[in-house]
Amino acid sequence: MVRLVSRTGRHLQRYSKGLRLVVGCIPYRCKDNELEVLMISSQKGQAMLFPKGGWELDESKEEAALRETLEEAGVVGDIDEDELGKWSFKSKSRGIYHEGRMFAMLVTEQLEIWPEKNVRQRLWMKVGDAREVCQNWWMKEALDIFVDRLTAQPAPLHTEECT
Repeated sequence: MVRLVSRTGRHLQRYSKGLRLVVGCIPYRCKDNELEVLMISSQKGQAMLFPKGGWELDESKEEAALRETLEEAGVVGDIDEDELGKWSFKSKSRGIYHEGRMFAMLVTEQLEIWPEKNVRQRLWMKVGDAREVCQNWWMKEALDIFVDRLTAQPAPLHTEECT
């Protein structure tokens, strides 16, 4: 069953060496033999990015990434357990330093109703377009790593017809 309410508050938030720990996903699919990724608008609607948010004490980083992707983008799927990487960055909205980790997620279901539907837009796009509109340098790097991994594998998981 899908939760239709986002988690709120920071009381379960993980920190490491003063950095808030956040995790997210690059949701992807193959459509018409082309790889697409799903981007979302920021809550204020000024930027496009990949879903990400706080990693909490009662969940693994993979569980947190899946939860954040469901809450913010309204999609569920299969996560690649190999992290795309780890980045340190300063939040644009709060000026707080974070450590971000990203995963790739093959989307298996797109929901019509999700927790943050009223505050975010979601948009499927080609990788090149996503790289252009993505506002976060570290998410662009994660996208590059994701694409490099897909093209380096002889038969990428679930994307044979896209490469």
